[in-house]
Amino acid sequence: MKALTKLCAPLILACLTLCPPALALEPDHVTPHLRLYSVEGDFQLYRDALEIAITGRGIVINNVAHIADMLQRTRDAVEGEPVYRHAQALEFCSAVHSRRMMEADPRNIVYCPYVIVLYETVEEPGVIHMGYRRPAGGGDDASRERLERVESLLDGIVREALAF
Repeated sequence: MKALTKLCAPLILACLTLCPPALALEPDHVTPHLRLYSVEGDFQLYRDALEIAITGRGIVINNVAHIADMLQRTRDAVEGEPVYRHAQALEFCSAVHSRRMMEADPRNIVYCPYVIVLYETVEEPGVIHMGYRRPAGGGDDASRERLERVESLLDGIVREALAF
């Protein structure tokens, strides 16, 4: 048993040093329309983590908008300055959540597809921002309850991705 402890102790210490436990993450910016979180790290790592957090729920990503690339491509035509080092928006729908929110109120179709953005600005390299538009609609109690479930789904996906 002592030999096992001597062998495992350095390994456990290394894991705790290199992979600290995820902190309870709080959003940096919240309005009635959006919620954004920020962490320091590598864009591609969090991009991959976001994809895993979405597809791990059995949800298919419909589209990836390469926003930074588009802004770079059109920069000269509009005489613009660089904004992002990296920026993408991942679009997807959940068959269950989407159906439930539209059954509650057909006008809730405006919230589909769901979009989670991920970006790193030119001004803050190494700071990764991730967030989503909040599906804060009106309607009756059933509609609001369904939209709250959609927001819980989006927030859960973002928090899972940022926990990497």
